[in-house]
Amino acid sequence: MRSLLFVPGDSEKKLEKGLTGGADLLLIDLEDSVSAERKEAARNIAAEFLAANRDRPSPRLFVRINDLASGLADDDLAAVMPSLPHGILLPKSNGGKDVTRLSAKLNVHEARAGVEEGSTQIIAIITETAIGTLSAASYPGASTRLIGLSWGAEDLSAAIGARTARDESGRYTDVFRLARAVTILGASAADVASIDTVYINYRDEEGLARECTEAERDGFTAKLAIHPAQIPIINHAFTPSPESIAHARRIIDAFAADPAAGVIGIDGEMVDRPHLRRAERLIARSAG
Repeated sequence: MRSLLFVPGDSEKKLEKGLTGGADLLLIDLEDSVSAERKEAARNIAAEFLAANRDRPSPRLFVRINDLASGLADDDLAAVMPSLPHGILLPKSNGGKDVTRLSAKLNVHEARAGVEEGSTQIIAIITETAIGTLSAASYPGASTRLIGLSWGAEDLSAAIGARTARDESGRYTDVFRLARAVTILGASAADVASIDTVYINYRDEEGLARECTEAERDGFTAKLAIHPAQIPIINHAFTPSPESIAHARRIIDAFAADPAAGVIGIDGEMVDRPHLRRAERLIARSAG
């Protein structure tokens, strides 16, 4: 999982286009991109789209429901769960308890649909509220359904009253850098994927590429997208290079040949167990 593309749930045209854009995961949106007047229509369109396309080999199909405090989440789930999405994207998660709560709701819907309990996965956006940002450490053990954590700057800026999330140079200001950092740490603590937030200027390919490079460097393994044109750049940035894969395999092979070793020399560098763990993570990413 490298790229996750948001598509409005009330647009048949954009949903169909999303299938061919190269994204690893399609996020059928029932939340921010759908007006209140279009919620019901979006649920129906999303359910039909899921039913028609769920068995395609790719992309995987997730639905972003409205947040649990909105009063709309239960109607969202009731509409789309009979069509068996691969997963649910939970916005404005305030902590692991929200993921646990959503998982319990999914248990009921899966039982009604006659599918195996736990088959619907969860990704949570964890920094769209102040308490959510401060609760990043609460996700370990929340649910075995949880496969990833992401973060959001726009909703957080509105929640805290920030005029903007970036400074004059285009870099995130301190509060949003904190939100970004705790997402990486929270995902690592929960042993799930860390997913970088959207880059809203979809015409700025250079800026997107730079942000992807920095995100991959810091530990993110995927990124949210708002436009199909962003997908090739994101996929390239988060696909391990042949050189990095070869180096990782050398590390793994060296430790396999000497299981008792704590430190091994490779190409003049001392490589220890944390390097082995990093190499194993990279190989797992390259395998899809």
